[in-house]
Amino acid sequence: MPGDSIVGDTIFVDTNVLLYSFDFRDPVKYAKARNWLEFLWRTGAGRLSWQVLNEFYANALRKAGVSVPQAREAVDLFSRWRPGGMSFSVVERGWYWMDHAQLSYWDSIILASAERLGCSMLLSEDFQTGRSFDGVRVISPFDDSPEGLRLAVR
Repeated sequence: MPGDSIVGDTIFVDTNVLLYSFDFRDPVKYAKARNWLEFLWRTGAGRLSWQVLNEFYANALRKAGVSVPQAREAVDLFSRWRPGGMSFSVVERGWYWMDHAQLSYWDSIILASAERLGCSMLLSEDFQTGRSFDGVRVISPFDDSPEGLRLAVR
């Protein structure tokens, strides 16, 4: 819930947030995504996975019209957020979420990665806002703002 605070909050960022921060076609989503990313850089609370960075790279080139050098520079920059890697334990946990929460495989892997990285929140437009998955709470980058959350960041 907005206003709640957990010591050491970290926020897992889904691909769509990164993409909107480079896509000028929707100025409202662009501005909100940029606001979130600026906050996460400032606080050091941002986390993601190599899956997210790979999806970002492919879709930034194909859908958002980002140049190859820009996309590579962004991946290099976001790699500083200590991306989590794919492992069989992440896949198994993803299967758990597929079976118990009826999530798609890729969304399940995102959630499992957020758990693996110890994130208390998942910033995504692809999950039900406010829903909690064993301690990982979904927040919408477009309905919620960092200013509306009290975070105890590292």
